[in-house]
Amino acid sequence: MFSLEGKVALVTGGNGGIGLGMAGGLAQAGATVVVAGRNTAKSADAVAQLRAAGGRADAMAVDVCDEASVAQLMTDCAARHGRLDVLVNNAGTTVRKKPQDLALDEWQHVLDTNLTSAFVCAKAAHPHLLRAGGGKVINIGSMLSIFGAPYASAYGASKGGVVQLTRSLATAWAGDGIQVNAVLPGWIDTELTQGARQQVQGLYERVLARTPAGRWGQPADLAGIAVFLASAASDFITGTAIPVDGGYSIA
Repeated sequence: MFSLEGKVALVTGGNGGIGLGMAGGLAQAGATVVVAGRNTAKSADAVAQLRAAGGRADAMAVDVCDEASVAQLMTDCAARHGRLDVLVNNAGTTVRKKPQDLALDEWQHVLDTNLTSAFVCAKAAHPHLLRAGGGKVINIGSMLSIFGAPYASAYGASKGGVVQLTRSLATAWAGDGIQVNAVLPGWIDTELTQGARQQVQGLYERVLARTPAGRWGQPADLAGIAVFLASAASDFITGTAIPVDGGYSIA
């Protein structure tokens, strides 16, 4: 039920952080994992890690903010590996400023990277998922699609949009045998949140105090949900947004 043997999974931004944690889970479950990102050296390192752990992995370059680059990625992935079964829209960025200090181009960059890219990637993947007989799209949202934060107006807006995009795609593609779900990571120890801890005084301690699990998450904590949502185990689940946050959102 949870096996991904014979499946091909593409993870945008899969060369680090949450993306690499999910890629590790998908590879362990038997999928061939394609790590897609702009930093080719970082992607090569990620592939080496996945292969060293016994997984099948490949790297491809993409700019998720460029529609032509995304279309080429999907075509090349399907041509090289014969199919595409799973798309994980994980690429993301943020600019930590209060809204009155946020320039319009900074706002637009965050929305393009986090939200518009998820739409562009899903749209480009759709025909390939259809040819595979159906498939899975996993969009990475955030707990900031639930909560507000004074320094994350663009990020929160983009991640709220990811949840609504997930619901729209789920209803549109259910008849195609494609399930579309979102994952809402909590406070995970990544380069992105390490930067937040440097900029937001006391953040580390406040997160620890509120999280029932009593710790920050690790990228590997996202491996299991990735396998579940990519596998046949979730065939009757679509349009959901699942927090993976150690209980932060219920405390």
